[in-house]
Amino acid sequence: MTRESGELTLLLVALGTILLALAFFVVAAEVVDGDTQRFDERVLISLRRANDTATPIGPPWLREGAEDVTALGSPTVLGLVVLATVGFLLLQRMERTALFVFVASAGGWLLNAALKRVFQRARPDVVPHLREVTSLSFPSGHAMTSAAVYLTLGALLMRISRGRVTKFYCMAVAMFATILVGATRVYLGVHYPTDVLGGWLVGLSWAMVWWMLERWLERRGGLKREQQLPGR
Repeated sequence: MTRESGELTLLLVALGTILLALAFFVVAAEVVDGDTQRFDERVLISLRRANDTATPIGPPWLREGAEDVTALGSPTVLGLVVLATVGFLLLQRMERTALFVFVASAGGWLLNAALKRVFQRARPDVVPHLREVTSLSFPSGHAMTSAAVYLTLGALLMRISRGRVTKFYCMAVAMFATILVGATRVYLGVHYPTDVLGGWLVGLSWAMVWWMLERWLERRGGLKREQQLPGR
């Protein structure tokens, strides 16, 4: 990649990040004003049986699958994924990259906690929850942190992978996992659709910010020298 094309890519990503952040503030404003409440409740009700709101639509295995998939966005699973990745990078003597992954992931959790306190949105109460939840609702922590972690890791794998198909595969898997986690939160009735949308927007923005930071550090030579040391 030439210097000019690299700078253009960074510019486009920066523009995309700004647009995603603006989209989040629009959604957040609508949520605070209550303009999305009717839509949110209709979606949740539509995913339950008309004669029993405690039972989701679809076959029994769909609920079981949703409960399994939603765990991919839990703090426990994401924490293990991050620690495993950091451990691998440390074994490869890529200390700066390991620090990058850890700080980006931990920062996503802290940002989500801060945003929940700012907006103070209560959990949905129009249908019974199919998972136990205790925290506030907006933005969805599972949606946001899964986006922040998986997309950050996907971007990292893209940087160290060879071939366009492999790079595309890494990011596609990360995006697919993020989408599945968010969708299950709505299906299980523990989040409104706009909670998940808000989480996706912030999580994707966060991952893009750290991708740009990684590229900037690489251009300075730090991360690139790590990956090119003898014996790597």
